[in-house]
Amino acid sequence: MNIPLSLRSAVSSHPYPLLFATISGAHLYGFPSPDSDYDLRGSHILPVKDVIGLDRGEETFQLSRHTEGIELDLVTHDIKKFFSLLLKNNGYVLEQLYSPLVVHTCPEHQELTVIARDCLTRHHSHHYLGFADSQWRLFQKEQPPRLKPLLYVYRVLLTGIHLMRSGDIEANLVKLSETFRLQHIRDLVAKKLEAGEKQTLEDAELEFHRSEYLRLRAELEQASQQSQLPEQPSAQPALDALLKRLRLNA
Repeated sequence: MNIPLSLRSAVSSHPYPLLFATISGAHLYGFPSPDSDYDLRGSHILPVKDVIGLDRGEETFQLSRHTEGIELDLVTHDIKKFFSLLLKNNGYVLEQLYSPLVVHTCPEHQELTVIARDCLTRHHSHHYLGFADSQWRLFQKEQPPRLKPLLYVYRVLLTGIHLMRSGDIEANLVKLSETFRLQHIRDLVAKKLEAGEKQTLEDAELEFHRSEYLRLRAELEQASQQSQLPEQPSAQPALDALLKRLRLNA
């Protein structure tokens, strides 16, 4: 996709050096509506003086901006926090790191994508199961039920199953629906792309989606049990070395 200039401008005005910045959210997941905002995520590098002094730098930096008809939300974590999250079975930061929609990169970002392979464990399934359950509760709670939370349910379950089976991060629901040959999901994505954020579903459709949610949830649990991914991450020494090098050179 073409990266809007306003996104590059927001990244270039960041107060700290960036390790990377990518696009997450609906654009990464493959179902942005015409009115979808842009979620920018990444990691920044606090200099040594902002880490060891009494006046600490911003461990998490946030910026919201509406410009040129585009609404964007930029959130970045300092490298120490980001690396720590990588070691905690956090699917969000993995998806941000491996997002193909790159706004800012550097050689150390590419180095991190290699190191982070050793952060993947079978216990990432817990992240995706928990996220799916929370989105399903949201989907059930709203009347009439909206399409967007349902797409998030399908997206996280399929991302989790794919990760457990292949060891690869794939967050794009369109690609996942093709891999799993689920035409009804492709139909739902097409409906959201056409109708926007507030598209709702008919009551007659709910039972089918409930059964699919339960089926895919069970499939993710089984895939976790059968996964060849390790029990624990082994990337801590390499992450520690990269963190120190980045910090001292900032």
